[in-house]
Amino acid sequence: MADSSEWGAGGLKKSLYQRYDHPIIVVGAGPGNPDYMLPAARKAVEHTSVLVAGKRLLDAYTREGQTTFAVTADIDGVLDFIRAKVRYHDVVVLVSGDPGYFSLLDALRRSFPQDMLQVIPGISAMQFAFARLALPWHEARLVSLHGREPREEQLIWRPGAVIGILTDREHTPQRVAAQLFAEGWPPTARLYICERLSYEDETITQTTLGHVSKAPAAVSCILIAEDTQEDVG
Repeated sequence: MADSSEWGAGGLKKSLYQRYDHPIIVVGAGPGNPDYMLPAARKAVEHTSVLVAGKRLLDAYTREGQTTFAVTADIDGVLDFIRAKVRYHDVVVLVSGDPGYFSLLDALRRSFPQDMLQVIPGISAMQFAFARLALPWHEARLVSLHGREPREEQLIWRPGAVIGILTDREHTPQRVAAQLFAEGWPPTARLYICERLSYEDETITQTTLGHVSKAPAAVSCILIAEDTQEDVG
C-alpha cells in the first residue's frame, strides 16, 4: 500500500510536482450548487490551510483555521499573496466552473512554472447548460462576451450552427440577438436563455431570435443559439 505522505491535497500524487515542496492546486467549484462539486475538489478545499477564491466562494467553503485571500480585480495582489504563501504551504485556488475556461489559471500559468500547478476540473456553467438541454456540444462554438466584444468569425451563421455564449451585464439576450442577426442568423433560430444554473431558482427560457424582444433582459447568463432550420416560435 502506498505511503499516504506520497499524496497531496485532492489525492494528487506528489511525484507530479516533485521539484517543488508545495504546489498550487487550482480547483473548479462547478456551476454553483455544491452538489455539483467533484469529491476530489471538495477534499482539496477542505484539507488546505491556504485558500484563495472570490468572496462568494470563500463565504461558502472557508473552514475554521484556514488562511484565506479574496480574489479581486487586483490580480497582481492575488499573485503576490500566492507567491508568498506557497513557499511554506500548499495553496488551493478555488474558481467557479472549470479552471480551464476563463479563470485565474491563465494568470497563474504566466506567473509560476507549469509543473508547479495542479488542476482539479469542475463542471462549467457552459457545460451544465448544454447538459440541461440534452444538447451535444462537441461541434459548438464557445464564446465569452464577459467584458469583451466578439470577433466576426465567432458569431457568423452557418447552417446547423450551435453557439454557447457567456454574457455579462452589457450583453443582454436582445443585444446578442442583434449581433447574431448582423452575422446572418435567421429569425427562426432557437435561443435558450439560461439563468442561475444548478440553483433552485434556475430558469431556462426558450425563444427564437425573432421573438427575443419578448424574453426577459437577463444579465450574466448563458445563451445558446441553435440553427434548427425550422420555425419553433
